[in-house]
Amino acid sequence: MKRQTLMATLLAFSAYAAACTNFIVGKQASQDGSVICTYNADDYGMFIDLCHYPAGHHPEGTMRKIINWDNHRYAGQIPEAAETYNVIGNINEWQVSIGETTYGGREEMVDTTGLIDYGSLIYLALQRSRTAREAIGVMTKLAETYGYNSEGETFTICDPNEAWIMEMMGCASDRALSKERVVWVAMRIPDNAICAHANQSRIGRFNVRDKQNVLASKNVVKYARKMGWFSGKDEDFSWKMAYAAPDFSGRRYCDARVWSFFNHHKDMSRWLPWALGKDPDAEDMPLWIIPDKKLSVHDVMMDMRDHYEGTPLALDSTTIAGGIWQMPYQPTPLSYEVDGRRCFNERPTSTQQTGFTYVCQLRSWLPREIGGLMWWGNDDGNMVAYTPIYCSMTRRPECYHTDGADALTFSDRNAYWVCNWVSNMVYPRYSQLFPSLQAVRDSLEASYLARQTEVEARALQLHQQSPAAAASYLNDYSIEQAQQMLARWRQLAVYLIVKFNDMAVKPERDGQFLRTPEGLGARVARPGYPKPYARELIRQTGDRFIQP
Repeated sequence: MKRQTLMATLLAFSAYAAACTNFIVGKQASQDGSVICTYNADDYGMFIDLCHYPAGHHPEGTMRKIINWDNHRYAGQIPEAAETYNVIGNINEWQVSIGETTYGGREEMVDTTGLIDYGSLIYLALQRSRTAREAIGVMTKLAETYGYNSEGETFTICDPNEAWIMEMMGCASDRALSKERVVWVAMRIPDNAICAHANQSRIGRFNVRDKQNVLASKNVVKYARKMGWFSGKDEDFSWKMAYAAPDFSGRRYCDARVWSFFNHHKDMSRWLPWALGKDPDAEDMPLWIIPDKKLSVHDVMMDMRDHYEGTPLALDSTTIAGGIWQMPYQPTPLSYEVDGRRCFNERPTSTQQTGFTYVCQLRSWLPREIGGLMWWGNDDGNMVAYTPIYCSMTRRPECYHTDGADALTFSDRNAYWVCNWVSNMVYPRYSQLFPSLQAVRDSLEASYLARQTEVEARALQLHQQSPAAAASYLNDYSIEQAQQMLARWRQLAVYLIVKFNDMAVKPERDGQFLRTPEGLGARVARPGYPKPYARELIRQTGDRFIQP
């Protein structure tokens, strides 16, 4: 009974904590030939700096502490690698990038005796790998050796030449039947394809004989057979149907985000019934698709800001779910009850609980100090301007690593807090305030993208003299852009409170608030309800607010 209670607590915590989204773009599916991968790390209360692990050489016998990424609890130690590589955020100096989403799967498979959690696996692999394939080997060897104590996890693992998706689970279902520690499978995404995962297992059938594109544990099918979860032919085995079969929530809360990403780049109406989650006979979505057009980095940034706009799942003025000013966000929990009926909220890619977000650009034709670029933001991707962070950086912007700031300590020097300050003003009055934020966000990002060619040309010149000089130049540049973003966001916070104070709107001209000849503020505008909301309000309240 105690073990069941512990398991339920563990699963409830991690399911709550790890609701994330990853998109993947193969190098022939991107406009510039880069591999692109993304991560929205979503959790209420999450406060995470831009992490940094410096490169190093370690004498034999050096031990590495394992600290659980979610709860920061000490788990134990493992031998440190002889050499570790520089890691900034979720990219290393070799342009390897790793992200994740948690899908849970069979509860009984969670191995609470395992040493290593999913977050530790990510950063250990980034410190020890030069390629995506090597990272898969590092992660699976560590899990097989020391045990894996997280729920079912989907990992995005990319380098400038290859993009992979890997799924992993523990093997704690029945120790009497098995002494195995972990089961896993990884599939290479075709170069001309795009893929995504969002808290629902995505890998179905696979060909273990295709060693170039499929890697798997030796027990990947045998374990499911042993536990009585699969009895067909090996070639008919589906990872997700055996270990994490999708239910309504797995389709509507999770796969719907994948569907919407795909739908931006190919007509996905055929698979809409799957995303809606209510038809048990709906056709499952493919793991990847070939987009109609190649994607730019900016396209993918915008995909990370999606709220199902223009689809049947959109949160728009046709319902009152978004409040007076059509906020395309809904509160959690996602499931709730009204008069005995189970109800739910939509869960789009862009969500208020994002702690950090990035879009990685991995480019094989450039020196690695320049080729690996992570566009980074602290807070909901829709509410931030992604700033450049190069993989060779060894110094962090203060705004992304602020002394004294944490989840309970506000600092106006910290990007997470300043961006949340602004976004939490915008959320409840979205249609009224968001255009102002959007203008600043898009202007900053456009300036970064416009300067990228010039900046990297200069870095290439410096690289011919010294790779270290190029890295230092890009480090300085990235810090400067991040700090300028923070300064501009502080200005935006002040502007919003002045411009829209008390649900009125102060007039301005040429960027200046207007005053009367006597020096007072000009008369404010009072826009009242947006027309769609006013119409719905009167429809629902009948004669109550109708004047005689």
